[in-house]
Amino acid sequence: MTTKWRLGARTRKTLLVVHILAAGVWLGLDVAMGVLIFTALGTGDLGTRGFALQALQLVTVWPMLTAGLLSLATGILLGWGSKYGLLRYWWVAVKLILNIVLCVLIVVALRGGVAEAARVGEAAAAGVSVVWQSRNMVFPPIVSPAALLVAFVLSVFKPWGLVRRKRG
Repeated sequence: MTTKWRLGARTRKTLLVVHILAAGVWLGLDVAMGVLIFTALGTGDLGTRGFALQALQLVTVWPMLTAGLLSLATGILLGWGSKYGLLRYWWVAVKLILNIVLCVLIVVALRGGVAEAARVGEAAAAGVSVVWQSRNMVFPPIVSPAALLVAFVLSVFKPWGLVRRKRG
């Protein structure tokens, strides 16, 4: 009979703190992104719009992806080394899927929109009146924080119980 590997108490607590901090940073970056996007949408001042759109580069793609991947890595380690497992409980599986989907969306959907917004922001900051196709940029600061808040709630309440596997 083999003993299943578990994290030591100190290592588990350290990973848990890093996991929570990474998710908190990610949520904070999402809020900052929302402030910048909605500021750019709501202002008539070209300078303010330009600043807000250019600043998106500072708080989005790479910082968010870093926080997301750190959250993913620590979550996987916590799952493997704790009683909850990686795919043993529904709430853990849902959090894992949310994290992976959001990280993919950062690279696939957000990166191009942020690059375009920065180009528009540069022109606006230079005083050139430009049109920003903002439709696609309204969704990330709504969807991502909502998904992260769902993950936070799942971590606290741990609903749904065990994932049942068919044997046979």
